[in-house]
Amino acid sequence: MALADPSPLAAPYRITGAFVLAARQFPRHRAAMVGLVVLLLVCLAAALAPWVAPYDPVQIKLSAKLKPPSFEHLLGTDHFGRDVFSRLIWGGRTSLSVGVLVVAFAFILGVPLGLASGYFGGRIDNLLMRLVDAFLTFPPLLLAVALVGLLGPDIQNVMLALGLVQAPVLARIVRGSTLAVREDVYVTAARALGARPTRIVLSHILRNVVSPIVVQLTIVFSAAVVAEASLSFLGFGTQPPQPSWGRDMSEARRFLGDAPWMFMAPTGIIMLCVLSINFLGDGLRDALDPRAWRTRRRLAEGDG
Repeated sequence: MALADPSPLAAPYRITGAFVLAARQFPRHRAAMVGLVVLLLVCLAAALAPWVAPYDPVQIKLSAKLKPPSFEHLLGTDHFGRDVFSRLIWGGRTSLSVGVLVVAFAFILGVPLGLASGYFGGRIDNLLMRLVDAFLTFPPLLLAVALVGLLGPDIQNVMLALGLVQAPVLARIVRGSTLAVREDVYVTAARALGARPTRIVLSHILRNVVSPIVVQLTIVFSAAVVAEASLSFLGFGTQPPQPSWGRDMSEARRFLGDAPWMFMAPTGIIMLCVLSINFLGDGLRDALDPRAWRTRRRLAEGDG
């Protein structure tokens, strides 16, 4: 006898169809669209830095030091006469590339750990979660500082340290979502039909925990941008004279009274990027969650 089809909310949907529906819902979130546009502009400027930046970001020109914003230097110059706007664009390459690589590292390490822990349970769950708990015991920034201090102040080590810090958080979230999904009807039916655990995890469970994973990855991205700036601010990240938002903030502290634009420029771009990423994450969360569509539809019909 054929099994009855599960309800639309419970049944695993095709991943392509889910993303098509999400792509239709995403533009309705205005804040997310604004965040997406701003983030794309910042990423595009960083990618095209050799052609967009008006000056060499490391060229010293003492005759032009501490000049206020003008048509010649849109965001002024620093204490070495370097163009702040050019350093801002080039610094975006470092911060955004760190964010992308940390997201990739956290995904590759955290998602399989969370899926395996949540699906198999028992001793595997206990072993993996105790390992995750060991990492979560320490404050994230303090752990990152310790790892970078152990490995050495280098941008590659910063990426590795931040990835190791963020992966356990993602693993915890994936585990919780997997525990909620593994007892659903379609997973039980797949087990009864003899499907292998790998197929069940990839074809049934992973598809239905995409939404929290995507949202958490946006949080990881913004956290990595802030953490990289913090580590560079403390001297553990990008080393001078290479441009970095955090490093430029650290150097600007001594000139807050004479040249506040040196501090305001990197601070403002970090705030803008983090807000844009968070708005983007909110939009993706709503777009990937069918229940949110139905809630908005009911509210719209009630207002009508």
